[in-house]
Amino acid sequence: MSQFCEVALPVPLDRTFTYAVRDGQHPVRGSRAIAPFRNEKLIGIVMSVGARPADAEYEIRPLEAVLDEDDGPLLSEDLLVLAEWIASYYLAPIGEVLRGMLPLVAEVRRTVYYRITDLGRDILATLSDGESGFERVAQKRLPKPRIGTKEPDSAELQRRVLDKLSAGEPVRISTLRTATAASQSVLAVMLRKKWIARETSAVERDARRMERVAVLIPETRLPSLTQKQQAILAELAACGGEIQLAALRAKGLPPSTLQTLVRRGLVKIEERLMAFRLGGIESSGGPIRLNEPQTEALAAIASSLGAFHAFLLFGVTGSGKTAVYLAAMQRALDRSQSAILLVPEIGLTPQMAGILDAAFGRKVALLHSALTPEERSEQWRRIRSGDAPIIVGTRSAIFAPAPNLGLILVDEEHDQSYKQEETPRYNARDVAVVRARNAGAVVVLGSATPSLETWQNSAAGKYTRIEMKERVNHRPLPQVELIDMRNEFKDTGAEQLFSRALIEQTQAALDRGEQAIILLNRRGYSFAVLCRACGTKLECQNCAIALTHHKPPSEDGLAREGQRLECHYCGYRRTVPARCPQCDSEHLYYLGAGSQQGEERLSEIFPAARIGRMDRDTVRGRYDLERLLARLHSGEINLLVGTQMIAKGHDIHGVTLVGVVGCDHSLSMPDFRAAERVFQLMTQVSGRAGRGELPGRVVVQTYYPDHYAIVAASTHDYAAFVQREEKYRRWMHYPPFGVLANVLVQSEKLEEAAGWSSILGKYFVQNQNSSAVRMLGPCTAPVARIKGVYRFHLILKAASRKALNAALRGMLAHAGAAGVPRRNVTVDVDAQRLM
Repeated sequence: MSQFCEVALPVPLDRTFTYAVRDGQHPVRGSRAIAPFRNEKLIGIVMSVGARPADAEYEIRPLEAVLDEDDGPLLSEDLLVLAEWIASYYLAPIGEVLRGMLPLVAEVRRTVYYRITDLGRDILATLSDGESGFERVAQKRLPKPRIGTKEPDSAELQRRVLDKLSAGEPVRISTLRTATAASQSVLAVMLRKKWIARETSAVERDARRMERVAVLIPETRLPSLTQKQQAILAELAACGGEIQLAALRAKGLPPSTLQTLVRRGLVKIEERLMAFRLGGIESSGGPIRLNEPQTEALAAIASSLGAFHAFLLFGVTGSGKTAVYLAAMQRALDRSQSAILLVPEIGLTPQMAGILDAAFGRKVALLHSALTPEERSEQWRRIRSGDAPIIVGTRSAIFAPAPNLGLILVDEEHDQSYKQEETPRYNARDVAVVRARNAGAVVVLGSATPSLETWQNSAAGKYTRIEMKERVNHRPLPQVELIDMRNEFKDTGAEQLFSRALIEQTQAALDRGEQAIILLNRRGYSFAVLCRACGTKLECQNCAIALTHHKPPSEDGLAREGQRLECHYCGYRRTVPARCPQCDSEHLYYLGAGSQQGEERLSEIFPAARIGRMDRDTVRGRYDLERLLARLHSGEINLLVGTQMIAKGHDIHGVTLVGVVGCDHSLSMPDFRAAERVFQLMTQVSGRAGRGELPGRVVVQTYYPDHYAIVAASTHDYAAFVQREEKYRRWMHYPPFGVLANVLVQSEKLEEAAGWSSILGKYFVQNQNSSAVRMLGPCTAPVARIKGVYRFHLILKAASRKALNAALRGMLAHAGAAGVPRRNVTVDVDAQRLM
């Protein structure tokens, strides 16, 4: 009897796809399969195997291949159940959920081909007839050549492509582009005009990372050798008889000389699996010594191992939560259980990786997006085999295939980085709780500033709250001084980036040989370039957002022609024009200050300081942050300026002063979480001060010194902040006193986006019980256009998740019936951002 299987494919469709199983194929639930989909070969996950569906009146295509037949299903049943829950809860296509669970793209080689279509043949035939209309048709919708280049015109490029494909056989994209000099944009336009078609193939490949090693062959009598040959043999002897070929090349020793030694039988070349470097900031290691609050926290966690239990570990900054994590992971290991530690950003992994490496060595695996595809595949395999029962990583590490999972730790659980901002839009913190419940594991959510949702769950008894109210060794929390920048302006008569008090205290800290950190939570040099004649801001051509200036301006503050502007949403760049494009005025000025300008100003104020900067512009490569933190720990940097990256989890004992500049601008944003984020950021960055033997001090510059979030953060009073913030949330039915979803409607055409959002808005007005689900909107999103796509949104609030989920499912069904494409509607359940 023929078999069929349901396969979840990584496409934006809320369904699985039926395929026939060929003879010799043995798919099982949870295994990978290569399946044809339109003109492509996609990697999907088998969800079920059985007989032909009764309602399948269409032709069912066979599977291309079944992978992992020797190893069994790659995804365990508990991960498949978790994926189905995520797809249901966040209304995400199951195939896209599963794609995020398997970081094994390196194990499949995908190749893109192009072939000519019948329409393309007709167009090519017109060329032999000399039809002049081809020139006009070929130029349509093509980008203009760059000024100063000698690129062929677009019509000529398209002739070359059609001629190369005229034989009818698919041609690999690399071959096609090399032979015709056609760019991706040219091929994309020809695709839209249906002159050519795109196909993909997929085949399994060996993703193991290999390295070549030169190995010394013991020899009693050496022949006469040249100086370079002797140098290679001496290097091999000094390295224990073997060395990587890459290391030899780095020392300037020529490969040709090495090959001569190989031919003479003195050296052999071996290919071996490349060792993975965990990296991280070096840690002193040693036994973990816990104080009384830490011991009590560990006892509560350890006694619950073996069954599901959720904890909130609420400890002030510097209270030693990391030591509790390490001890709890050791207890899980003692029970032969695996443990997962989530950190909010890659920026925290170097320090945490160093600590874990010192404590657990080769038992640690690392999972985050900065790894290469081959490294991610290698780490995933180590975890699945049980070789690495300790896993540390960012939000996607929650899907690690850890066998016998016993403990999940979520550090800085409040951080919005745990919420994925593309499909599937899951929150790793909440997924961690669900996975722990399914696996019968303990989950610990740790933070000095818990999210209001987590705090409310602990108050309601859903989570057990463990409090650590003091820093280790009874170190005091830093004193916080608020500087009213309105008075600063009155006293100085000018807008100042750094107040007199901050400059004075920074100088004093540097004179004492201490370190200081200054938070300036904006990237770039200036926020915008503004015309003072007409008020026009220079905006991105793709996004409804002002371009950020990334080069120092002149001393008079005037914008100069040729300086670089950049969009932080789509990456678009341009130079500053000579005159305003709106009114032709020459009076273009810079507005605001970012971390780049902060670094320059600090260099002028403190010429003897050793200044570093930490933001997305300076931390681009994989090891950039690691090197920067190493310099900070060693004292090579004594004054650090940066964005919120500097506020998260760093433990530098030499820092005694923290300055906070421009932290309160978020209070003016149209977001109900604005006050919570300001409080959390202020508290977290303040916690970087005074973590060593010397007490810390914090200087906060603000225009809102009386705002309850600022006041509560300055006194380290989380309870006071929560009491005030909960009143507003309860009055407005915002989380945690209600559930929320943001529905985003997008299109490259403004009228389409507006029309579709109106259709969805009318559906809720006509079909929903207003007492169960409340709708705000539809209206233009705060950022109305991103990457050339217009955006409208509507916000749904409900008292229960069941009512909200039912309303969203009804909306999606109505959207499909009304012709609103599913790919143009994004549903963000439990949205963290409403921009």
